[in-house]
Amino acid sequence: MSTAVHAEEPEDLARLFNERANAGDVEGLVALYEPDAVLAAGKVVATGHAEIRAFYTDLLARRSAFPAAETLPAIRNGDLAMTFARLPNGTISAETARRQAGGGWRWLIDQLKIKPATAGKAD
Repeated sequence: MSTAVHAEEPEDLARLFNERANAGDVEGLVALYEPDAVLAAGKVVATGHAEIRAFYTDLLARRSAFPAAETLPAIRNGDLAMTFARLPNGTISAETARRQAGGGWRWLIDQLKIKPATAGKAD
């Protein structure tokens, strides 16, 4: 589907994720990751394109709407960048992206869901 379009900047990854997830584009989601990337979502840790594909195939089968996230500015160091997004429910995602030799950016580490602390709960 949309795999030909790549992230020109690290901040583009969250927008592309949202577009592809809402379109049900599993291959487009997988294309946002390097081949040996690691994705963590709760108790699930998926390593590499095959496991990430399986994760998103399952997720998209269960869920059809993904709200737009607030994309926070990336922190860059050369060809690496940390990206962040905040969902409307307060959940945050934090990722490490790398500039690709052929152009664009891909995630190599993705911590998909960091839930906010609940009020009154001690750390």
